[in-house]
Amino acid sequence: MPHLEPSAPPRDPPGVPLDGVLRRLRTLDAALPPRDGVAVFNRVYLTVTEEVGRRIGAGRFPDARAAITLDVRFAERYLAAVDAAASDRRPPACWRPLFQFRRHPGVRPLQFALAGINAHIGHDLALAVVDACRTLGCEPADLEDEFDRVGDLLVTLEERIREDLMPGPDLLQIADPLTHLLGSWSLERARDATWSAARALWALRGLPDLAEEFTTRLDAAVGLAGRMLLTPLPG
Repeated sequence: MPHLEPSAPPRDPPGVPLDGVLRRLRTLDAALPPRDGVAVFNRVYLTVTEEVGRRIGAGRFPDARAAITLDVRFAERYLAAVDAAASDRRPPACWRPLFQFRRHPGVRPLQFALAGINAHIGHDLALAVVDACRTLGCEPADLEDEFDRVGDLLVTLEERIREDLMPGPDLLQIADPLTHLLGSWSLERARDATWSAARALWALRGLPDLAEEFTTRLDAAVGLAGRMLLTPLPG
């Protein structure tokens, strides 16, 4: 499995705030075709990461080191999935639908964006919290403020993404099957479930077999939701 498991030893904390992550995201943005489904999500994620960097620089996160560590560990999960797909290895189950359907003509840009957010929030963020706790030598409760601030930013950006990528005039959206499909998924509910998953994984850190089973089942469940979000729709 190409992604790091909760039991993986932490690496050194990042020395330069988000620079390496932003460089990778911008390189992907320049290299991928604009309509590629991974490119759609990558643009969203680049916007999120740039805004997190601005807020850290402006002192909006009381513990900048914790915020940077969480954000870098979070990004590493997505970038590892990209690297796995690029080298013909299997990415985590949560990411597979996006990579499988990235060029499907019946899937709309908003579906790609939200399927990526689903994978990254529903699976990667829970594991990133555990990764960050190992790196920083702290408990998940010590990162709750950083978790909430990143989550609030994502909720705000999700609203903008829906407005920018939802096709058609407002009066027609109620009849669009995309409206009904995406109404079945909520970022706020996913974020709440992720925090519970992170706490459970941390509690299971001394039981590696159970932690592995929990992670595998979480990955599969998030992947199932992602496959639903990428249901091809009529034009």
